[in-house]
Amino acid sequence: MLIIAGSDSGGGAGIQADIKTVTMLGGHAMTAITAITAQNTLGVQAVMPVPTDMVIAQITSCVSDIGVDAVKIGMIGSAETAHAVADWLEAHLASPSPS
Repeated sequence: MLIIAGSDSGGGAGIQADIKTVTMLGGHAMTAITAITAQNTLGVQAVMPVPTDMVIAQITSCVSDIGVDAVKIGMIGSAETAHAVADWLEAHLASPSPS
């Protein structure tokens, strides 16, 4: 499973929680980190988006090696990245339309 999401420094949410869940269910988790957060149980103190080209590079790297059976999308760091991820997924992973 490819997980596209933000990193939670507190470990209770974000990509860290997604990795735990996929692993507990017997899956293989691959990740593309979209943002880095400073957060804990009290809240989110700071967010730093990862540059769009780096997010797309991570996705391309994962998909070109092992392949992807499922995609889980969480926090996207910016509108630009959201559009780029949607465009990339549509171009590379979208199912063909039925005839």
